[in-house]
Amino acid sequence: MSQVTGNIRSSLIGFGLIFPALVGFSLFYAWPAIRAIAISFTDWNLLSEPTFVGFDNYIEMVQDGQFWNGMKLSAYYVLLNIPLQVVLGLFLAVAMDRLTRSLFVKATVLLPYLLSNVLVAMVWLWMLDPILGIVNFFLDAIGIGRQSFLGDPEQALISVAAINIWRHMGLCAMLFLAGLQTIPRYLYEAASLEGASEWKMFRMITLPLLRPVMVFVLVTSVTGSFQIFDTIAVTTMGGPMDSTRVIVYYIIQNAFSFYKMGYASAMSMTLALVMLIYTLFQMKIMRASESDLA
Repeated sequence: MSQVTGNIRSSLIGFGLIFPALVGFSLFYAWPAIRAIAISFTDWNLLSEPTFVGFDNYIEMVQDGQFWNGMKLSAYYVLLNIPLQVVLGLFLAVAMDRLTRSLFVKATVLLPYLLSNVLVAMVWLWMLDPILGIVNFFLDAIGIGRQSFLGDPEQALISVAAINIWRHMGLCAMLFLAGLQTIPRYLYEAASLEGASEWKMFRMITLPLLRPVMVFVLVTSVTGSFQIFDTIAVTTMGGPMDSTRVIVYYIIQNAFSFYKMGYASAMSMTLALVMLIYTLFQMKIMRASESDLA
């Protein structure tokens, strides 16, 4: 009887601890998502009453070249952003794990992520300015010549990706470092005694045992990259020549500039479905629920 009472008490304590987060999730994520599904089947300009139109918004979306172009640009941005961000984050994590565990170094690495994304975008907008920017000043000084960066259709999305790599690689490094510190040191000592090189230990021990962390980093980074908006809104506003009008920027344009909330909601639901499929696929192929330490 006492054990049953203890289990009930533990369950109530656990529920009490997660209740505030559950309320926040329900109010700010679950309910808006449910509302967005309903709105996606309507024609609504935010001023008049919504009119039910069935699947018309989804049919329009499939026929909309701008929608597919936004998806293509978002996918291209992910390819520009994620591989280098993850590799640099992993390199920083391994370097900190092997060379130093100074709190000051960790804080310095994480600092860009702690800054406001809008602030970071504004600073880089100034630094990459073709005339006044300090980056172009140094490029001119070493003979490379000034670059348009955010003003060039060929360079704009690459520049946005570089800004966000700089901002987010510190967070990736901290996540990888946390994973590295769970790996037993005796595995490296045993491998070293067997004559394994640093690269072989990294490939055969570090990477396999970091798999759960790697899945988390890849899923959150890719889904976050598909939602890129604020950096683009500050630096390029979708230009030049629509070269940075990624899918979320196009969705927000439709919602709040063109007042097509129903159509914007339909695109949002489609993007959410794509991200859900990607997440399930990524977790499946990388066996996210399994650990090689077990």
